[in-house]
Amino acid sequence: VSSDALILMAEMLKVFVQEAAERSVKQAVTEDSESVDIDHFEKILPQLV
Repeated sequence: VSSDALILMAEMLKVFVQEAAERSVKQAVTEDSESVDIDHFEKILPQLV
């Protein structure tokens, strides 16, 4: 695997995790929750796949 491919995959994973975190926070806010937990992440997971 080339170094360019590794850099690209690392960047894609970073963006994926950031998007998941932002959507989880939005879900928690929608539910008037004071914190984000795994339930919020599980609810947004189908949107990411």
